[in-house]
Amino acid sequence: MMIDLPDFFNNPSLISFGAFKIQYYSLTWIISALLIYFFLKNHRIIRDLGLNQKIVSDMVIIYGLFFGAMIGGRLGYMFFYDLQRWIEDPFRLFFLWQGGLSFHGGLIGVIVSLYVFSIKQKISFLALMDSIALAMPIGLGLVRIGNFLNGELFGRPTNGEWGFIFPTDPLGIPRHPSQLYECFLEGIILFFVLNYIARQNVAKGVTASALLIFYGLFRFIIEFFRQPDIHIGLIAFDLSMGQILSLPMMIIGLVLVVVFQRNNATIS
Repeated sequence: MMIDLPDFFNNPSLISFGAFKIQYYSLTWIISALLIYFFLKNHRIIRDLGLNQKIVSDMVIIYGLFFGAMIGGRLGYMFFYDLQRWIEDPFRLFFLWQGGLSFHGGLIGVIVSLYVFSIKQKISFLALMDSIALAMPIGLGLVRIGNFLNGELFGRPTNGEWGFIFPTDPLGIPRHPSQLYECFLEGIILFFVLNYIARQNVAKGVTASALLIFYGLFRFIIEFFRQPDIHIGLIAFDLSMGQILSLPMMIIGLVLVVVFQRNNATIS
């Protein structure tokens, strides 16, 4: 039984007053920021770092969400997915309604912005990133639900009974709900995996490195079910851009786990 989604997905606005609209996708970002804040503000690592609630809120909203995810994500999208058109029209960077955000760019942005934050607060960068890694799947899962409600980033065609027909798809054919696959793996499963690792006797930085490994792995797998970007398609070895970007993530994560654990053993 194919699932034909309603026309709601053509204009998924929660509130609409003339030109003013609040979309469900925007709401998922707001809820993500709130849940991440509440998760972190009383977390053991954050308490050990001596960060109060005001500093945590600034960290989440200003450094993590705005400078990291938003600016980093947009720069990453333009660089990885739309470089030629960005070169031709540099102001395209600000056309947020054309294109979107890149997780890989957002991750780089978060790392850079939180490194600056850790220097400013004079705290351990690795411990801070471990705490952020534990909370990040909350946002990843919710934003993928936002992608689903927006009818964007849908999957490749499928003959399975679980196929969804998205009104935003010009072909109008059943497709994998890849956004929901990502919500499950990159959100729910990744959250429990990372929090399990954090409870083990691991060195600082290992939990954050595990995020690189498992997110990269899950994203690589799901990309086989996700429709590649039309203007890019598949690249080398029939891999998508998301898969090509996820491979070095996994490798870097594995190398860092070995380095951090060895350094910890040497110090011990």
